[in-house]
Amino acid sequence: MSPVTRSVIAIPAAYASQEVASFVAQLDDQLRRQKEQTRTLTPADLEWQLAPGMNTIGMLMAHQAIIEVGWTGIGIEDLQRSEIPFQEILGIDDIGVPLAPDGAPPVALAGKDLAFFDDLLDRAREHLKRVAAPVRDSALTIMRPRTRPNGELREVEVRWILYHMLEHFAGHFGQILLLQHARQALGVGDAAKR
Repeated sequence: MSPVTRSVIAIPAAYASQEVASFVAQLDDQLRRQKEQTRTLTPADLEWQLAPGMNTIGMLMAHQAIIEVGWTGIGIEDLQRSEIPFQEILGIDDIGVPLAPDGAPPVALAGKDLAFFDDLLDRAREHLKRVAAPVRDSALTIMRPRTRPNGELREVEVRWILYHMLEHFAGHFGQILLLQHARQALGVGDAAKR
């Protein structure tokens, strides 16, 4: 008989809330999986654009990090967007996502290698973990009032924010995989040789 393969999510103990710890563990699993799938990407792979106005893999990775820091600030720390220290945490604050319909990738990400994007994602995750560790279950139902750039009022629950961070990360991970497959299918650069 062959050995049994087990799939589990290990919940870290250093959190005031096991629910928060579960969200963080799920985010960590998604990041681990994304890293496994992207180890062979070159700077050319990371900045390849399928068509004008479309995101690159590097843009998506940077966006994942920016949004994680942003939602940590807005949702957990109760900061306004203008108060979030993106530069201090990541060294970047905006990469222009979404692009204009005919937009080119941002010059600031040109030539960046996988280590650059891994570092952004790791810094964003470490920030989330520091901020999330003391959050108690009672804080998960707190509603954070926000005003969107168009003036629309919105309330977001802390629990929903953690869920949204997970769905956001996973959604863009899917796009990253799709772009890798498209690059290979089109026979572009190094990706076609893999």
